[in-house]
Amino acid sequence: MPREARFFNFFRDHAEQIVLAARELRNLMDFKDLEHRVYNIESIEKRADKITRAAIDLLHKTFITPLDREDIHRLITCMDDVIDLIEDAAQSFLMYDIRSVTPEAVRLAEICVGCGEKVRGAVDLLQTSRNLPQVMALCQDIDRLESEADHVMRDAMAKLFRDQPDVRELIKFRAIYELMEAVTDRCEDVANIIEGIAIENS
Repeated sequence: MPREARFFNFFRDHAEQIVLAARELRNLMDFKDLEHRVYNIESIEKRADKITRAAIDLLHKTFITPLDREDIHRLITCMDDVIDLIEDAAQSFLMYDIRSVTPEAVRLAEICVGCGEKVRGAVDLLQTSRNLPQVMALCQDIDRLESEADHVMRDAMAKLFRDQPDVRELIKFRAIYELMEAVTDRCEDVANIIEGIAIENS
C-alpha cells in the first residue's frame, strides 16, 4: 500500500474513541455518577465527530489514496455510527430515569466493549497487508460477539415480556436492549468493511 499514514491514523484514533465510549457505557451501569458518565460519552462522541470530519476532508483533498475512496468513507462513517449508538444508549438511561439494570443489559454492554476492542485491534493492523490473517481473525471475533449479543437480546426480551408487569418499564428496557444490540450490529458492519479492505489489499 502507499505510505500515506493519515487515514490509518484517523481509523486508529476513532477506534480508540469507540473503546472509551463503550467502557463508559459499561461503567455507567454501576450508577456511580451517572450524569458524569453520560457527559463523558458525549465528549467522546464529539471527538469522534471531529476525527470523522477530518478524515472526510482529507479524502476530498487527496488525489491518490492508500485505499479505495469509497472504502475509506464507508469505514470512517460506519465507525462513527457505532459511537452515535453508544451515546444514544447512554442518553436513554437519563431520559428514561433508569435506576437499576438487568444482568442482560450489563452483558450487552460488556459485549459492546469487546466489539470495540476488536475493532481497534483490526484497524491497528490494517495498514500492512501481511497482517491479513490477524485482521480476519479479529473480524471473526466481532461476528461471534454480535451473535452472542443476539442471543442475549432474545433471552432478555423473552424475560422482559414474561416477567415485567409494568408496561412503562418494559418499553424502557426494550429500547435500551435494542440500542445496545444495534451497537454490536454496527460493529459487525465495520468488521465486514475491514475484511473487504484487507482482502482487496492483500
